[in-house]
Amino acid sequence: MGISENARSTTGTTTRVKDVSLLSGMCPICIRECTVLCEVGKSAFRGREVLYPSPERYGESTAASNKDYGLDWSHFQIMTEVRGTKGIAPDSDKAIFPNVDVRSKAGGIPIRIPIKIPGLGSTDVARKNWEGLSVGSAMAGIIDIVGENVCGMDRTAKYDSKGKVKYSKELEFRVKNYRRYWDGKYGDVGVQTNVEDIRTGVDLYAIKKLGVNIIERKWGQGAKAIGGEVRISDLEYAKMLKKRGYIVHPDPTDKAIQNAFKKGVFKTFERHSRVGMPEEKTFVEDVEDLRKKGAKKVFLKTGAYNPAVVAFTLKCASQAKIDLLTFDGAGGGTGMSPVPMMQECSTPTIHLLAQVLEGIKILKEKKKYIPDIALAGGFINETQIFKAIAMSNLGDGNGPYVKAIAMARAPLCAAMKADYFVKLAEAEDLPAKFVQEYGTEPEKFFICTTELTKKYGDILGKEFAWAAVGVYTFLADRIGVGLQQLLAGCRKWKLNLIDRNDLASLSEHASRVTGIPTIENFDRESFEEILDF
Repeated sequence: MGISENARSTTGTTTRVKDVSLLSGMCPICIRECTVLCEVGKSAFRGREVLYPSPERYGESTAASNKDYGLDWSHFQIMTEVRGTKGIAPDSDKAIFPNVDVRSKAGGIPIRIPIKIPGLGSTDVARKNWEGLSVGSAMAGIIDIVGENVCGMDRTAKYDSKGKVKYSKELEFRVKNYRRYWDGKYGDVGVQTNVEDIRTGVDLYAIKKLGVNIIERKWGQGAKAIGGEVRISDLEYAKMLKKRGYIVHPDPTDKAIQNAFKKGVFKTFERHSRVGMPEEKTFVEDVEDLRKKGAKKVFLKTGAYNPAVVAFTLKCASQAKIDLLTFDGAGGGTGMSPVPMMQECSTPTIHLLAQVLEGIKILKEKKKYIPDIALAGGFINETQIFKAIAMSNLGDGNGPYVKAIAMARAPLCAAMKADYFVKLAEAEDLPAKFVQEYGTEPEKFFICTTELTKKYGDILGKEFAWAAVGVYTFLADRIGVGLQQLLAGCRKWKLNLIDRNDLASLSEHASRVTGIPTIENFDRESFEEILDF
C-alpha cells in the first residue's frame, strides 16, 4: 500500500482506520463522530495551512516528499574491481583508501569534497543554523551559497533613495562568517539572487561591498516552482515586508486581518517571492552585466521542470557560458515548500540527470560550450554521490560532467542535531545510551575534535558553535572518507576516473532510464573473452 493521499506525517494528519480507500485515501466509512484529523478534516479548519509541512514547526525543520518514484539510487549497484589500479601506482603499500583523491572543481573552483550547499536563504531554519553550516563548510573546503531574499528579510537592511540595498547586517554576517575559516583555496561563499534581489541590487552590493566572487541566479525555483515562501509571526515585520515589495498573505495592512491575527485566528503570515520569467537573450545580457560588475563566477540554479525546460536551461547556460549549473530534482525543501508540490510535481532526480546527460551529448555533438553541472535532489550519503558522478562520466575524455552534488537537508540535519545535543549536554539531559557510548562532553562525543583543535587551536565551541564541528564531521569524516573507500573498492584513486562502467542497474526500468546495463548484461563480452583460453 502506498502513501495515503489523506494522511501524511508532513502535514500532521492521519486516518481513523488503516484500510483506507486506495483511490481516495479516505476511510472506507467516513463517520461524523470522528475526532481524528485526516487531510480533508484538518483542511476544513485550517485550509491552506494543510498545504504546508507542519507550519507550527517552521524554522525548526526541513521537509521532503515520501513518495515512491519507482526509481532511486538503490536501484544501481557499484561494481568493484580487483585487477590493477588507476590514478596511483599498483603498489599495495600506496594503493590504500586514505590516498584516494576526492577533490573536484565546480565552476572552476577547487573543492576538497564534491559537495556544494545550495542557496539557503531567508528561511528561519537557514538563518538559525548558518553559523554551523558556513564554518563547517569553510573548514571542509566546499562551496556554500547564501540563498535568496536575505537582504529583503533583514530588518536592519538600509536602502538608498532608488530602493537599492546599501547595507545588510545579515548578508554581511553570512559572507564573513564563512570567510573567517576559509583557506582561500578550496571552496568559496556565493550569493544567490532572485527577482526581488535583482530589483534591489543585492548582486552589486555583494560584489562591491562584501567582495563576493560568486553570484548565482535562480530561476523560478523556491518552494519548488512558485517562488520562495516563508512564515512571519510578527505583524509589524509582515507590514515592513509588504512595504519592501514582497507579496504577503493575508494582507497585514488590512484592519480586519490585523484583528484576526491578534485574536489568534491564525499565527503566521506568508511571505511569497515572485518567479523569474527567463528569456534567452535577456539572460545572456544579464550574465554579461554581472561579469562587468565584477562577478568572477556566475552560477545558475533551477528546479526539475519538464524536459523541454531542461533543454532550454542548458541552451541558455551554454550561450551565457555559465560556470556552474545546478539542477534540483524532486522533492525536498528547506523552507515551506507545499507538500502536494513536493509529492506530485517536478522530475525525480535520476530521471532529471538522464535528461541533462542527453542534453549534454547533443551540446557536445554541436561543439557548444558545456557548463559544469551540480545535481541536487535528496542526496544524503557517499554512495548516492558516487553513483551520480559516475553516471555523468560519458567516457568521452572529459571526465564526469557532474562536478558536485548539492546537499541542503543533510548538512542542516547535521547542524541541528549537533547543536541540540550540545544543549542537552549543557542541561545534563543527554540520552543514557548516548552517554554510555560517547560521553557527556562535546570534546569527547565529536570525533573530529582532536583533528580540528590541532589545526585551529582551542577555539571549538568558543569562537564558533559546536554545530560547525558537526557539519565538518559529517562532510569530511563521513562523506569524504566514505567516498575514498568506495573509489578504492573500484581501484580508482582519483574522483574524475569513476565512470558508467562502475555501475550496474538492478532493474530493467533503471537500465531503460539511464542506459546503465543490468548486472546480467554487465561485462558480458569480456566475461566470455577471459574464459576463452
